[in-house]
Amino acid sequence: MKFIYQYIKPFIGIMIVGLLIKTIGTLIELALPYILSYILDDLVPNDGRLSMIILWGGIMILCALLALLCNVKANRMASKVARDCTRKIRHDLFYQTITLSGKQLDYFTIPSLEARITTDTYNVQNFIGRIQRLGVRAPLLLMGGLVVTLIMDAYLSLVMIAILPIIFIVVLFISLKGVKLYASVQDSVDGMVRVVREDTQGIRVIKALSKVEKEQQRYDKVNKKLINAEKKASLAMGFVNPIMSLLMNLGITFVVLIGAYRVMNRQTEPGKIVAFTQYFTMISTATLSITRIFMMYTKSSASASRIAEVMNTVKDLEIASLDIYPLVENDDYIVFDNVSFSYNQTKDNLKNISFRLSKGQTLGIIGATGSGKTTLVHLLMRFYDVNKGAIRIGGKDIRTIPEKDLHTLFGIVMQNDFLFSDTILENIRFGREISQDDIENVVCEVEAKY
Repeated sequence: MKFIYQYIKPFIGIMIVGLLIKTIGTLIELALPYILSYILDDLVPNDGRLSMIILWGGIMILCALLALLCNVKANRMASKVARDCTRKIRHDLFYQTITLSGKQLDYFTIPSLEARITTDTYNVQNFIGRIQRLGVRAPLLLMGGLVVTLIMDAYLSLVMIAILPIIFIVVLFISLKGVKLYASVQDSVDGMVRVVREDTQGIRVIKALSKVEKEQQRYDKVNKKLINAEKKASLAMGFVNPIMSLLMNLGITFVVLIGAYRVMNRQTEPGKIVAFTQYFTMISTATLSITRIFMMYTKSSASASRIAEVMNTVKDLEIASLDIYPLVENDDYIVFDNVSFSYNQTKDNLKNISFRLSKGQTLGIIGATGSGKTTLVHLLMRFYDVNKGAIRIGGKDIRTIPEKDLHTLFGIVMQNDFLFSDTILENIRFGREISQDDIENVVCEVEAKY
């Protein structure tokens, strides 16, 4: 989660203001049971002080409204911080993704990168928002409730204090286990997205070859793997709330029993017992909120690690110096000089490929599927770096040519059609300053030819 801090840092100011507002609202909430106890124990027994009861009742209503307003304002500020912070994360993650080399894209895989930009960033956004809402309110309710109850009746408050260490130990143990389980869930999500992406892109081939049932079975397999991973994570984290509820209900039961005994012995007042049950409810709610924070932390921590893995990936296609790959002056324009290349670094996909082309020459490359035709183009455009040998254009090794300068040398049509979700005009113009008249002229020429 340290990686996320650099994105939260610019919002520290607004976060502090929001947390202060949340603190004020929470402290006002803590005052409500105490005021109720005062009304029940000091004002109600005195029949002649009805006006004071109405006054303090009005104060309780006013406090409740102020607490509501403070919480609403703080929650809106927390949502804004989470939204803007995550927007920056998504922006940087997307930019990093589209600048990855072919080798790095193969390592992460497209479905995994898609999941990191969508699901993982959502988990981080959810945590940033919730930690601002609950990160102050829950501890304040917990500690404030304990302090007030200690002041009101130290004997009864010991019941709650005895239960809290057990709760925190249970939450800590389960949360540590949950980090690994949620990481496994995200890996399973990547696998399912991969199958869905492949099948949706190849739907025509699947139907043409009558492989719908086969692909359905393949999808069911990865879907079941995801379900099993989610089941393990849910079962582990699902123990938290029931155990918490059990311990807190036992605590309330003991408070009522011990409190009733102390009231009968005139050691405390009934109003304090009512206030204690409310404070105990606050404390239990706060403790449950803290457990939810831990649960969200485990999920967002796994997601943040996956995002950081992409963001911290060092660019591997750096521009090399001419001192390392000096200029070779000759009449050849495009040169493949004894080039060898392997996608997985085990078996060469291309081996000892050499040819030379002068300006104006044309070269046609034919071969069976998988023989390496597309790989040659990928190497020429430096989507990947060669393992051995060199590729030169105009005497310059392509490893010394900036990416933008290199790619502007080429016009390319990939073997698989792809259109962006935009107009045909913008798809033709894509990334280039071409007038509409020039585009229309070219389209008319192509239409007349074919």
